[in-house]
Amino acid sequence: MKLSGRNAIITGASRGFGRALALKFIAEGASVVMCARSSRDLERTAGEALAMAGPGQRVVSVRADVSKTGDVENLIETALRELSRIDVLVNNAGIYGPKGPLEEMSWRDWVDAVEINLLGTVYACRSLLPHFKKNGYGKIINLSGGGATAPLPGISAYAASKAAVVRFTETLAEECRGSGIDINAVAPGALNTRLLDEILEAGPEKVGRAFYEKCIRQRQTGGTPLSRGTELIAFLASAESDGITGRLISAVWDNWETLPSRRTELESSDIYTLRRIVPEDRGKSW
Repeated sequence: MKLSGRNAIITGASRGFGRALALKFIAEGASVVMCARSSRDLERTAGEALAMAGPGQRVVSVRADVSKTGDVENLIETALRELSRIDVLVNNAGIYGPKGPLEEMSWRDWVDAVEINLLGTVYACRSLLPHFKKNGYGKIINLSGGGATAPLPGISAYAASKAAVVRFTETLAEECRGSGIDINAVAPGALNTRLLDEILEAGPEKVGRAFYEKCIRQRQTGGTPLSRGTELIAFLASAESDGITGRLISAVWDNWETLPSRRTELESSDIYTLRRIVPEDRGKSW
């Protein structure tokens, strides 16, 4: 139980990947404060987690919209009041937002997606950092995904906000270097959750035929198991990953299980970070 005795906050924990994360953390021995916008789904997941919890483990649920600073502040205050100490923050809450050509989208919906995906992540980090710095220890894991590393025509708010989450993660990791706080971003893989349902419902006219057909194949093949992403995040939340920070790690494509033996090499490189491709990277001499 690699998270035994640890206390974690998980946002967007009521359904899909967030639910799987909450249950994984409980299975690994952590106490969990979970939040979501839907009280009904949140309470159902909290009930499942509580049924799995062992002696000494706590499960706390807080209805919160991470795009609202007041809700985030209440979430952090409640977590600290109930558990006294927080060791891990997982910023999982996120949405695809509007779909289609930029000029045809609702501007309010576009901004809402950025506020949830990016600003919600920033609010939570900003609110909890003083506690982590006081303790000289903390783990922050931000959910990114495929939107950070490749263009996603028709889903521009999601793509832009998730790329920003990665650069924010790298920047905050540098700000906190030497403080005992590790901050990483995670790409959990192509998951068959409600977000996939949204893409299929939107249709190829809004999200592009290539991406739509890719999602159809994903639905048919089952996608990436949720467990692959939850295992990576449990690793990053544990003492085993101490010193690994400022990285975007793929649950599917990266050999992250070996990272503890590569800390020194990783720290002195730009591996698992966003960077600009220059001609020399492609064998050109422009």
